[in-house]
Amino acid sequence: MAGFSIDRPAGESVEALAAPGARQTRRLGVVGLGGMALAHIEGLRKLEGISISAICDVQQSALDQAGERFGIPAEHLHTDYGRLIADDAVDAVVSATPNALHAEVMRLCLLAGKPFLSEKPFTRTYEEAEELNALYATHPVPAMIGFSYRYTPAFRLAKRMLDEGRIGAVRSFSIQYLQGWGAAVYKTPFVWRFDRNVTGTGTLGDLGAHMVDLAHYLFGSFEELSARLQTLIPERIDPRTGEARAVEVDDFASFQSLMANGAAGLFQTTRNAVGSGNQLEASIFGDEGTLMASTERPEEVVWIRVDAETGELVRETRRSPQRERLTQWEDFAAMLNGEPGPGLPDFGAGYENQRVLEAIVRSHEEKRTISLR
Repeated sequence: MAGFSIDRPAGESVEALAAPGARQTRRLGVVGLGGMALAHIEGLRKLEGISISAICDVQQSALDQAGERFGIPAEHLHTDYGRLIADDAVDAVVSATPNALHAEVMRLCLLAGKPFLSEKPFTRTYEEAEELNALYATHPVPAMIGFSYRYTPAFRLAKRMLDEGRIGAVRSFSIQYLQGWGAAVYKTPFVWRFDRNVTGTGTLGDLGAHMVDLAHYLFGSFEELSARLQTLIPERIDPRTGEARAVEVDDFASFQSLMANGAAGLFQTTRNAVGSGNQLEASIFGDEGTLMASTERPEEVVWIRVDAETGELVRETRRSPQRERLTQWEDFAAMLNGEPGPGLPDFGAGYENQRVLEAIVRSHEEKRTISLR
C-alpha cells in the first residue's frame, strides 16, 4: 500500500450517488471473503439495483473461487483493498475485515469519495477513531457501520413501543450478550479474535460494541459509566506452533451506566458462557411496565404491564409487524439512494460507539467512573 494514492473517482459524484430518487444500479466492491463478507454478499445480491462488481481477499484461491461463483471478471479480483477501492467499476464498498483494517479501509473510502458499509467495531483504537472523524469532517460520504442488531425485528418493535410510551418513563434496563464458543471446555485455540494487535480489545469490541449500540439505539447517549474487564483464560494454544500463547484481551466485560435520559443500565458480555449460542437480550423497566426482547426469539417482544381496569398483571407477547422487517442490506441500498431508514447506524454512530468503548477501557484501567458528557 505504500505510495499508492487514491483520487476521487471520475464520473458520478458522491452527491449524485446518494441523491434521493436515484435508482441506477449500484456496483459494490467487497473487501474480505470470510463468513461475514459472504453473508453480506448473499444479502445484497437479493436486492434489485445492486450488483457485486469487485471483490478483494489476500488468499488468491478464495478470490478465484468467489469470482467464479459470483461471475466477477478477473480484472476485478483484487488482493489489495486499495486497488479495489480505486476500481472504476466500484461505486461503493462493503468492508468485512479483521478489526486492524477497519480504519484504513474507511480512510481510503473517504479519500476516494466512495460510500461504504464497514463492519464493527468502528476501529481498533480510539486514536484511529479520532483521526477518521477529523477526516470525515472534510471528506464526508454516506456511511453505515455494521451494527446489524438494529435490524432484529424484536429490537425494532421494542424501540417503537418505547417511542410510543407503552411503559412510561424508562428507569433502568439490562443488556447482555452471551456466546459460548470460547469456554475452557471447548479448548478453543488462539485465533485472531484473541490477538490484541489485531482486535484492540476482546469480547468488548466483538460483542460489547453491539450492546453499546443497542443502548444508543433504544435510549440515546451515555452520560457516565464504570466498568470491569477480565481475561478468564490467560493462555490458549497457537495452532501454528502448538505452543501456549498469552491472551492479552478480555474474555468478560461488565459495566454500568447512566444514560443522558436518566435511565440506569447494566451490561455484561462474554464468549465463555457454555450453552449460549448468540444470545443478545434486553430487559427494559419503565414506570408503567416492562419490555423484554432477545435474538433467541427475534420476532417477539414480551410486554408486562398492570391492566388499568382490573389491576392485574398482564404478560403479553407481541409479534413484530411487517413494517419492522427492514434488513441491514435494504437500508444500506436505501442509503445509497439517499433514502436511509430512521435509525440507520451511520458514521457518527460508529464514532460514538468507539468513544464509549474507550471509556469502558479507561474505567477499568483507572478504576473509576468515566464521564462521557
